[in-house]
Amino acid sequence: MANAIYPLWKDALLNASTESALTGTGSTGLWAVLVDTGTYTYNAAHQFYSSLTGVAGSDIEITSVTKSNGTVDGADVTMLAVSNGSVNCEAIVLYRKNAGANTTWRLVAFLDTGITGLPITPNGSNITITWHATGIFTI
Repeated sequence: MANAIYPLWKDALLNASTESALTGTGSTGLWAVLVDTGTYTYNAAHQFYSSLTGVAGSDIEITSVTKSNGTVDGADVTMLAVSNGSVNCEAIVLYRKNAGANTTWRLVAFLDTGITGLPITPNGSNITITWHATGIFTI
């Protein structure tokens, strides 16, 4: 699977639906989580975080998010002490977190291509993800 933007997030964004904008920080910001593609398969019908399986480690907020000419960028992230060495992490899923349950956190993008640091097998150490110099993704 190549990098993809979840179509239901694009629909929500175009319709100015609740919890679709990538503005905000903390509980209303853009977040990332590592996934094992042997367990999780991208599906264009997936809409919320609760659809994910094969999550490794903890999620992390992407800080310093910018949006310009359709490109979203942000600070590189370091996921701390990622254990779960029985899985390989081949992809990152970005989602828009909010203060509600994970059944309301909109999936934004599935990234498995061109990500420095992936794939990786977690071994309890930190995992640093370096976004591409041109940005995280473009719509």
